[in-house]
Amino acid sequence: MWLLSFLVVTIGGCSLPNKQDAAEQVILLHGLGRGGNAMFLLQKRIREAGYEAHSIEYASLQEPPEVILEKVGEQIERYCRNDSRPVHFVGHSLGGLIVRAYLDQKPSINLGRVVLLGTPSQGSELADIYGDSWLFKILGPTARLLGTDEDSFPNQIGPPYYPLGIIAGTSSFTITDGNLPGADDGVVSVKSTKIYGMKDFLLVDTSHSMMRYNERVARETIHFLKEGHFSQSPANSNP
Repeated sequence: MWLLSFLVVTIGGCSLPNKQDAAEQVILLHGLGRGGNAMFLLQKRIREAGYEAHSIEYASLQEPPEVILEKVGEQIERYCRNDSRPVHFVGHSLGGLIVRAYLDQKPSINLGRVVLLGTPSQGSELADIYGDSWLFKILGPTARLLGTDEDSFPNQIGPPYYPLGIIAGTSSFTITDGNLPGADDGVVSVKSTKIYGMKDFLLVDTSHSMMRYNERVARETIHFLKEGHFSQSPANSNP
């Protein structure tokens, strides 16, 4: 449980003015090695659906989880300060883990719903295999903590206490053949995306990277934010 001592994030309160007539907010977080513009198309589609969407940028390759969480928390606090509107979250890949770890601190926001896209919530099998390689050294300190062992970053995060929808991709490619168990999106196995306590789960024929641009993923993400479930899948609360 070493990580919990590091994950103390100072978050300001988000309350006061009544903005019931204003658009609800959506915070988007990108994945490993990406920037804020990686979520631009999904952000655009969410805005077109009537939300006020903000894409958070963080240094995923340079900083450990505790530093990322502190800086992400500061950005979120700037968006939701003095605001009583619901705040929803959408995280792709590592961004989903950052969302879950941030919400694990029970910040003082009017929390809405959460959607994770291709997030290895049970840890990454690729991190188990290649964690000591030159590649993961380049990917930085957080990437090396993404394994499936009980002390890994993903497995130090508590279960969801909020409505959580998970979308997993099933379009793989040959570079990961044989390295991931069962179906996968080329980077993350379907099995590792599931988490106990999720409200709904959906498979989409898309790869890990292209998931951010996939029209169906965007449509189902928006549907979950509005309704609390996906349009084309039964509710599923078990991993």
